[in-house]
Amino acid sequence: MWNKIGRIIALIAKDRNLSIAQAADCFYRSNLNKALHDEQTGLYLMSDQYVYSLLQ
Repeated sequence: MWNKIGRIIALIAKDRNLSIAQAADCFYRSNLNKALHDEQTGLYLMSDQYVYSLLQ
């Protein structure tokens, strides 16, 4: 899971022109972070780009 989170954070940083630390803060404060860790949502099975699109 940590690989997926890292890739999503990298997408946030690139698309929003943020540092990795700023992007990580954005991700970890989001509801998406909670949903990604919830096995009921199944988001951990989805592609990085799909999960990122839910944050936008």
